[in-house]
Amino acid sequence: MFESFDAVFLARLQFAFTVSFHFIFPSFSIGLASYLAVLEGLWLWTGRSVYLDLFKYWLKIFALTFGMGVVSGIVMSYQFGTNWSVFSDKAGPVIGPLMAYEVLTAFFLEAGFLGVMLFGMNRVGKSLHFVATLAVAVGTFISAFWILSANSWMQTPTGHVISAAGQFVPEDWWAIIFNPSFPYRLVHTVFAAYLTTALVVGGVAAWHLLRERGNEGARVMFSMAMGMITVVAPLQIFAGDQHGLNTLEHQPVKVMAMEGHFKNYPDGAPLVLFGWPDQAAGEMKYSVEIPKASSLILKHAWDAPLEGFESVDRKDWPPIAIVFWAFRIMVGLGMLMLALAAFSLLARVRKRLYDWTLLHRFALAMGPAGFVAVIAGWVTTEVGRQPFTVYGLLRTVDSASPLAAPAVGASLLAFIVVYFIVFGAGVYYILKLMSHSPHRGEEGPERGQPVRAAGITPASAVAESVAGGKEA
Repeated sequence: MFESFDAVFLARLQFAFTVSFHFIFPSFSIGLASYLAVLEGLWLWTGRSVYLDLFKYWLKIFALTFGMGVVSGIVMSYQFGTNWSVFSDKAGPVIGPLMAYEVLTAFFLEAGFLGVMLFGMNRVGKSLHFVATLAVAVGTFISAFWILSANSWMQTPTGHVISAAGQFVPEDWWAIIFNPSFPYRLVHTVFAAYLTTALVVGGVAAWHLLRERGNEGARVMFSMAMGMITVVAPLQIFAGDQHGLNTLEHQPVKVMAMEGHFKNYPDGAPLVLFGWPDQAAGEMKYSVEIPKASSLILKHAWDAPLEGFESVDRKDWPPIAIVFWAFRIMVGLGMLMLALAAFSLLARVRKRLYDWTLLHRFALAMGPAGFVAVIAGWVTTEVGRQPFTVYGLLRTVDSASPLAAPAVGASLLAFIVVYFIVFGAGVYYILKLMSHSPHRGEEGPERGQPVRAAGITPASAVAESVAGGKEA
């Protein structure tokens, strides 16, 4: 069945599939952990029961998201040994310790305090429980720190020497960890996680507001989510621009693919809005351009020269069309996020934040946008690095295990079937939890009761008990 496929291509496809599934969960849990800490902090500060109810509401969802993220991450890491053993051998002295630091400093912190966070509300006291929630939130950030440091080193490798055996041997850990692209990638990814969470929270709140505008929990959620988007969306655009300038300095070929520049432009490069990159012909077809705008964005000068793929050996070209379109999906969704921020700010100023139906529908439609944007951003980053695993030093084709295509294809097929069944069920259950009404205030049912009063299945009641039960 898979004999006609290339084993390296199937290995890349398998890793892309598993990491895309995995990336969905951390991109949500990083922001959601911080949101839970804010909710519990506001409850302790103000004493308002709505914050505690919202904390319990999202805690159930966080627990499921965290669990699915751990499982998908473990499966993904096994592929370093099965499909990418040569990469593991050559880059292991650098990548291995960074991954170990993530487990020791972040995963143990998250997993250790998660139990207290889930079950300890009525056992350890309010203050210590809040400390546990903060520890989980900090742990998610530290986890992102180490993983992104490892990934960034693969993009901009520094601080190492290459041994006689061809291994990357650490020479300066400070240079390895804080490699040139790492600060930009860390900020850009963390902002993306916060935006992803805010969009989900805002989408869920909008759905409930469309059904019941007086729902106090939905109003609080919507206000907090729109406030976060209003602040973070412009910052993310600025961070993305700075990250792009860093990429131009260290990975100019990736930027050529993002911009769709096949030719050299000695007197200023156009901004290609849309077009079809024909890699075989080496040209951009059906191009819609803004003259010299790309030079203005990337070099801050209309007439600044920019090189194109005609100055790069074809064997070093990435899959241009994938990078080109993934980048436009990410940027387009970013512009929609900025539009949602502006819309919500206008509604807040006009005191229509909770009764403007068009805004609520827009927020609901944008609920999944963060997930799509982070996957598009990941595709831009990783596919744009090709044909290298360690940029400029180790090619992807030289990194794979010596496996036959049928073996890789069979495991890929198994992953696809299992992932869609298991994680499909998990996502379905998360959506069911989101459909339950949050805190209703004095006009609604007793706090902690809406789930059972609505006649939800016993499994939901179990999830409710996991989240800590009623307020102590």
